[in-house]
Order: sequence, then structure tokens, then C-alpha cells
Amino acid sequence: MSDLRHQCGIAAVYHLPGRAASPLCPEQGPEEVSRLIPRMLLDMQNRGQLSAGITSFNPGRRQLLYTYKDLGGVSEVFRLNHRGKSEALMQRCLGRAAIGHVRYATCGEDDRSCAQPFERHHLQKHKWFSFCFNGQLANYAELRRGLLEDDDNHLARETDTEVLLHQIGRELAVEQRPALVELWSRVARRLDGAYSLVLLNALGEMLVVRDPLGFKPLCYAYLDPLFAAASESVALVNLGFPPESIKSLAPGEAITISQGRLEIRSFAPSSRQAHCFFEWIYFANVASTMDGRSVYLSRKALGEELAKLETVPIDEDTIVVPVPDTAKAAADAMAFRLGVPSLEGLIRNRYTGRTFIEGATNRQRKVAAKYTPLREVLEDRRVLLVEDSIVRSTTMQALVHRIREQGRAREIHVRVACPPIIAPCFYGIDMSTVSELFAPRFLEDGRLSDAAQAHMAAQLGADTLRYLPVEAIARAIRFDADQLCQACITGRYPTPCGQELYQLALRNAQLNVIQRTYESQALG
Repeated sequence: MSDLRHQCGIAAVYHLPGRAASPLCPEQGPEEVSRLIPRMLLDMQNRGQLSAGITSFNPGRRQLLYTYKDLGGVSEVFRLNHRGKSEALMQRCLGRAAIGHVRYATCGEDDRSCAQPFERHHLQKHKWFSFCFNGQLANYAELRRGLLEDDDNHLARETDTEVLLHQIGRELAVEQRPALVELWSRVARRLDGAYSLVLLNALGEMLVVRDPLGFKPLCYAYLDPLFAAASESVALVNLGFPPESIKSLAPGEAITISQGRLEIRSFAPSSRQAHCFFEWIYFANVASTMDGRSVYLSRKALGEELAKLETVPIDEDTIVVPVPDTAKAAADAMAFRLGVPSLEGLIRNRYTGRTFIEGATNRQRKVAAKYTPLREVLEDRRVLLVEDSIVRSTTMQALVHRIREQGRAREIHVRVACPPIIAPCFYGIDMSTVSELFAPRFLEDGRLSDAAQAHMAAQLGADTLRYLPVEAIARAIRFDADQLCQACITGRYPTPCGQELYQLALRNAQLNVIQRTYESQALG
């Protein structure tokens, strides 16, 4: 079930009837707005480097929907470093509407067939569609079994994206053609989990939806005649949309474009919100604002929370060092509050991707290739090493070792701008079992004691270790705790299937079951 473990970015653009060109891209006509998709995906490359893709709609083209996708980063897939090849590709993808996707999958084969968008061909235009999906369905195993109960059905991949494709196809099989909002409302009743999604069909209709709990971020903007949507606001800001025009789609809402009209409607009630807090502390681009909360200011606030808790002696040899790049805002804020320098004692190779996103295989070797300790900065210093989170600990262990051995630091005090990760995520982050997590084995009756943190520090090779308390997350992001999904730091899941999977994960850990939680659920 390895393809389930991913975090992605989605994008959509549409040139609505009206002006011949958008003021945001006056050099491009209505049938060329698809050119904007690679630009948008580049701004969200932080969300995945395994594959990228686009589907465009062009009514003047025999292939009404045209999908192009491949393995690699955005620049590789769209040949952005070769003007001629890039232009030839974009000529094939020209359209007045388009959707795009970047993906990572931390385990499993680098299989192009799992790249998105997923397209479903059909003779009837309203049944011919393509879509991009960011999220994870906690009831994937149940949905999959339901499809395979009919011996005539077959699934070619072990991914919830394919299951979702067939769920949409089932709703389109009815005799009376449903409007897009009604179609999605029916699909959504069967889903438990996290998703944001953009869909385009061969009639030129577009659907943009966000799940009723708002797990995954989704922003949109409209400046006549151009509509655009993306997982992160930075992709819209860099297209030229004024910041005040960019809004977050409310949980349970859908945007539809049909017959040239744009509408926003609710497709499901939203009883509560459960925004993934990990977006603010790790995944999102630091330049983004999601649901009215700045990623940068949230990380800055986390660093200020760390400073309040600091107890090590502060002297002229004390420095703060961030683990690049997601911890930099927290580290800088912590250092400012403590009155000590924040220095780049670790230099990151910008061309190796993100270690957590790349997966656990050979992670220590990847850390060595990714980070270079600067002895000139670190030698004989008391180092407060700031990290955004510790999931499996292999990255941090390798860093501490290199800072001590190569950097010659006198002391290393690890400070984590996040509480300990104690439970798996079943909503789109690659941590599906309890046994793979670092923190649970050290907790005492589920509590994080000083003794537990001392044992963790010893395991990492650090002098001390300190995490933030759970309450600090809501304060920093400026949401009430019950508006956030904090399942991975509390063990309390916002959906029934998530809670069931957690109980299964705990049983698996006790029985030393090595399968991912989804695998053991499917077998059960």
C-alpha cells in the first residue's frame, strides 16, 4: 500500500469568457492559460519532487483533454531548462483551463502510472474527466474491498487515487447526468479522510473541492477573467493576484465552473475543522498564508515558545543553529529572544530534495550528502540546534554526530519546535506505524517527562533535548486546539476510521507486526 503515503500539491487555472486576455498575463490569450501551471507547481515544489503533471482542456483540439505527466521535478518534467523542448511541450498542452499536480511518495516504486493527474476516457464528454488529489482516505481499505466485491472489477494500483477515480466514475454512471456539486456530494458521503481536489472534464467544466474538515489547504483567487486555485497561496501571489483577493476555500465547499459561470457552494456540512498543523510547521512554503494564518509568523511564534522554555546557560559561546530550511524562522526568533546569534552552522545542498519526503532508505547517507557542518562556526560552541520536528530520529542522529565529530561543537542541545510525534498519521503524511516513530518508546504512561527527554537526548548523542508542549501549537498558529488535527501528537483522531486505524496500529506495535497499518487492515 506504499502509494498511499504521500503529500502533494494541486493547481488549477481557468480563463472564463470575457476579456481576450487576463491583465495578469496580457501576452497570453484565453487558450494559453495552461502555460501558468508549471509556474504554479514550481512554487509548490516543496510539496513533492517525485512526479509532476498537467491536464488541459481545449475545445478546438481533437483530444479535448490532454494529459502529460512524468517522474521528476517540475523543471525536469516540463523541460524548463530547454526553451525549444519546453515550448513544444506547452504547445501540446495549450488550453483555456488546466489542472496540475506535484507528488511525492516516500516508499514504493517510482512508477509513472501513479503520477497525477489521473484521466478517465469516455465516449460521453461529461464522463471523460481528469483530476488531481492531495490527501489520504482513512477508509481506503473499505472502499477498495467494496469495489472488488464484484468479480468484474479490477484495480491496477494500490493507491487511494485510483479508488477515488472509480468512486467518481460510479456516480457518473447514473442515467441522469448530475451537476458537479451533486456528484461530489454523493462521493463525499462515502469518504473518511483528508482531501483537496481539482477536476476537469471534456465539457470544459471544473470542480474544486476541500474536505468538510479542512485537513488540506486550498486557496483560490478570481480576477476577471482569470480564476486560479492552488494548495498554497504563494502560487497565486506569484501569478500576480493581489494578496487581498486570495481566499481559502472553506471546508465542505466546492467551486464549480460550468457554461462560463463560477459558483461557490457547500457540498457537505462542516461540523468542525481539523486543519493539519504539520502544514504550518513543516510542509508549506514559508511564504504562504493558509486559512488566514501566515506560515512564517507561525514558525516565528514556535521559536518564541522555545525561548521561553530555555534553561541552558547563555554566554558568548552560545549560538543557535537551525536545521535548514523549515526550522530557520523558529531558530531566528528563538535566538532573538535569547539575545544570541542565529548562525548557519549547517549548510544545505539545495539540490538533494527533502530527506523526510524522500523516505527512510539510506537516510543517513542522504543526510551526509545534504548537510555540511561548518567547523568555523561550530567549533568549541554551545549549540542550540533547532529542528521543526523529529519523526524517526535517523536524520537528527546523523546531524548530531556530524556536528560533534566534524563541527567540533562543545555542547549540542536539540530543541524541537513541535511536541513529540507519538502516533501515526492516516491523513497524508508518511508515518503509518507506531514502531517507526522515535518518541513513543521513551514515554512514561504516555507522558513526556524530563527523564524521558534525557533518555532521548542520549539516544541522539546530544547533551539535552527539549520539545514544545502540545498547547504551544495552537497558540503559535492562532487556532483553537479543536480546529486543528493534532492526532500525531495527541493520539486523538478527528474521524472514526482514523481512530480505528490508530487502535490497529497500537495492536500491531504490541504484536511486532511489521506491515504498514493499511496493509494489515487490508489483510484483516
